[in-house]
Amino acid sequence: MQASKDKKVVLVDDHKLFRKGMVELVNGFAGYSVVWEAENGRDFIQKLIPQDLPDVVLLDISMPVMDGFETAQWMEQRYPEVKLLALSMHNDNETIKRMLKSGVNGYVLKNADPAELRLALQTLEEEGSYYSTRVTAILIEDLHKPKKVKVELSERETEFLKLACTELCYKAFAPILKVHPRVVEAIREGLFKKLQVESRVGLVLYAIKNGIFKVE
Repeated sequence: MQASKDKKVVLVDDHKLFRKGMVELVNGFAGYSVVWEAENGRDFIQKLIPQDLPDVVLLDISMPVMDGFETAQWMEQRYPEVKLLALSMHNDNETIKRMLKSGVNGYVLKNADPAELRLALQTLEEEGSYYSTRVTAILIEDLHKPKKVKVELSERETEFLKLACTELCYKAFAPILKVHPRVVEAIREGLFKKLQVESRVGLVLYAIKNGIFKVE
């Protein structure tokens, strides 16, 4: 039975045996009580009562019908005050980053020690989020990655890139662009620097990737 001051926890996971074990574990933590369970995101949404929202949702990722990514996004848009703690076996960087971007407030692996889950729940309550050492390392790594800056190209540079995708040599660009051959060289070197490439192949790949030149 839930104590009046217990934090209300909801467990969303498609594995019944895992849910049973988690219910016993969380109910054993002082101050927390699992009030109900759901087997996937859709089941969770159907059972959710806006007038009686949980404090924390323990959310699995890989579930049928509606997975953790969709569920987290749905909750973030409608009930951002509810804390979402991802609970998953996935420990790869991309899954963790995607889940964090979907709106969860923390991430714990299913094989973590029970003490870490207890710490995660406490930290969510006190600080609003919980990041393990691994998740923190991923966030720091992502923070230090060079950000892609939108490149502004002039009409002449765009035309140059289109020509670079043809069989014409650089010298043949001059009459088409109506410039001196040395200007062609200057445009080329400027694009190398601006686009951070070192060859014509790099220019061609950039043009194709960004829709400047379409391969027939």
